[in-house]
Amino acid sequence: MFARFLARDANSNGRFLVGVKTTGIFCLPSCPARKPKPENTLFFEREQEALDAGLRACKRCRPDHFYRKFDPDLEALESLVRAIRKDPSAFPNVSALVEASGIGKTKLSAAFREHFHESPASVLARARVDAVALRIATENGKPLELAFELGFESSSSFHDNFAKQLAVRPGDYRKLTRGKAFRIKLPANFNRARTLKLLGRDGGSVNEQLESGRFSKAVRLDGASALLRIDASGSALTCEVDSARAISPLGMAEAHRIALRMFGLISDPEPLERLVRRGKGLSRLTKGREGLRVLLTADVFESLIWSIIGQQVNLPFAMAMRARLIELTAPRRAPTALAGLIPHPTAAAIAKLDYDDLRPLQFSRRKAEYVIDTSRAVASGELDLDELAVSSATEVSKALLNLRGIGPWSANYVMMRGIGFADSLPVGDSGLMASLKSFFDLKERPNPEETEQLMKPFRPYRSLACLHLWQRLND
Repeated sequence: MFARFLARDANSNGRFLVGVKTTGIFCLPSCPARKPKPENTLFFEREQEALDAGLRACKRCRPDHFYRKFDPDLEALESLVRAIRKDPSAFPNVSALVEASGIGKTKLSAAFREHFHESPASVLARARVDAVALRIATENGKPLELAFELGFESSSSFHDNFAKQLAVRPGDYRKLTRGKAFRIKLPANFNRARTLKLLGRDGGSVNEQLESGRFSKAVRLDGASALLRIDASGSALTCEVDSARAISPLGMAEAHRIALRMFGLISDPEPLERLVRRGKGLSRLTKGREGLRVLLTADVFESLIWSIIGQQVNLPFAMAMRARLIELTAPRRAPTALAGLIPHPTAAAIAKLDYDDLRPLQFSRRKAEYVIDTSRAVASGELDLDELAVSSATEVSKALLNLRGIGPWSANYVMMRGIGFADSLPVGDSGLMASLKSFFDLKERPNPEETEQLMKPFRPYRSLACLHLWQRLND
């Protein structure tokens, strides 16, 4: 242990603690401080043992933070992002973020990239557009005036960012929230064929269907069932909401958000494509699939349940199990507007089930427990998915891994397809490992550690790189 302490071995952190008699402190093995003589050291297995011996935590290596999984820099970053989302007008530019955080610009940018998978400027612009869109949907003020109130400094900046994030003009956004139909302009590099192939892969779905370029999905808007129809055959998505009752402006805004998510329009594939074009031997990753995007689920809960159902079973069987779960929770009298499709169940609906209710659907006992217990955590508010959707990737991962039945693969799948983080990596995925073996011409499939190394050239766009590798394997 003393040898590891001298070597500042970070891998030994959590395995033991080192007490120093002469200073009265205790340290992590990796502590960078000057080392004491061997006769002045004590060793402890647990933090409480060091405290009981009358020692205090070192201020340099902060073992107290380590054992509480507390990162002061991350906490400061999370607080900053919460402040941005609460009042984006309080931060006119990135320099204001630097000043508010007390962190240098370079370090702050790196922290945003690591924990939010975005630049500070992107997070700020996204918060502003979200705030303006909410006010456009709920108020009657002029969009440009609202934009200036919320921190945009020019008309061009506002319109460019709004169109980039929501794929409609501000005036058209107001119209769509007051109607039942809307259009979303498709980008020039949109890969229609690949997108429709992914959307239509579950031919037996009871929740959504694809026919001749027309996609339909049963959803919930304003708490009621509705059918979202999307025609993707032209240069724009032509969307229509079919519902037995009127949909509120916020409900229509939600329908628009679902369309953006499911067609992958909240992200841009060009940065990864530029990256692989510059990398030696990497351009073949995207060749023939240019414009491919990560398609998100309609909401975070849907991806969470799918990640549990899809664990350790093949794709067709997982799809069948999902359909059975949706049918089990379906209302007895479904509205005729849904054309036979059924909305995905809410957390409250699944939370009411007993474990034995899922056994006839070929759910294992454990899988039934994981699905229902997770739903109960969401329904009770123990797991707040709305808060999770605006938290850092680090905090999201921590929260998901605390759930029974959620491992690293499931957590990263939710982060990738439920929340939309750009740099998630579902380590351990068998398809990913098989594709990496082929892509890099390896003799054997890589293990999780080797997978991490092989995927490094694709950072910070590993989510989309994973999708390309999966598609490459299918091709």
